[in-house]
Amino acid sequence: MKLKPINIPPLPAVLLAIISVQSGAAIAKGLFPAIGAAGTASLRIGISALLLWAVYRPNLKKITANQWKLVIPYGLSLGAMNLIFYLSIERIPIGLAVTLEFIGPLLVAVLGSKRIIDFFWVLLAAAGIVLIAPWYNDGIDILGVLFALLAGALWAAYIVLGGKISKIMKGGDAVTIGMLFASLLIVPFGILSNGLSNLTPPLLGLGIALALLSSAIPFTLEMKALGQLPARTFSILMSLEPAAASICAFIFLQEILTFNEILAVVFVIIASAGSTITSKNPEH
Repeated sequence: MKLKPINIPPLPAVLLAIISVQSGAAIAKGLFPAIGAAGTASLRIGISALLLWAVYRPNLKKITANQWKLVIPYGLSLGAMNLIFYLSIERIPIGLAVTLEFIGPLLVAVLGSKRIIDFFWVLLAAAGIVLIAPWYNDGIDILGVLFALLAGALWAAYIVLGGKISKIMKGGDAVTIGMLFASLLIVPFGILSNGLSNLTPPLLGLGIALALLSSAIPFTLEMKALGQLPARTFSILMSLEPAAASICAFIFLQEILTFNEILAVVFVIIASAGSTITSKNPEH
């Protein structure tokens, strides 16, 4: 079974992928009262793993030792990132969590650089964090903020490992096997939290929608776009994630950000897009 090509131009494909992921996050947060963050993460990752396995069906016997050494930590970082992010949005607005999480990829983009402009992007992103930080106990959960930053660190690890594994393994196989190990790590948390014991057919239906919106659909759209867009253009578009997260959270969950929080989102978007635009190594 193979995914049929989606006849969508690359620019709308990326934007739809972003909207799909953030809509999925809103659905996930809506599931928390019933099955908890761990149960929701287990449901999403487990169903995504099954869907990806049905599509790609990788041959495990052909995986080399070097591939296993990368795909296992890749999958574990993917699973941990998702669970920690869900623990974050259980406590703070989705737009803020995505903004803080974006610090991870931004640091990967400028790590090791000695150019002044790259230090400026880091400082701009840091200013965003300062604006979000609960200095005056203004209702922002400090644990939620820390979870979002930890999710960003795991996202950075996921990017680094993904870049390495893409050179020695087919993308579909890597994501499918990685998601399998993510499931092995996260599903026990869902079971131990008793979240999955509250599962009903309607909740399972929402879980399937979550898996499609957060994994299957955006993955397919992004793969199509990556084949037609320069990597730099793709990265700039992905910088819109915090804004999309804030908008989707407002529409679906009525989460309203303060002026400082909106300013923080803008700072991180500018820092992320700016670091991509001024990168010394443009890709075709």
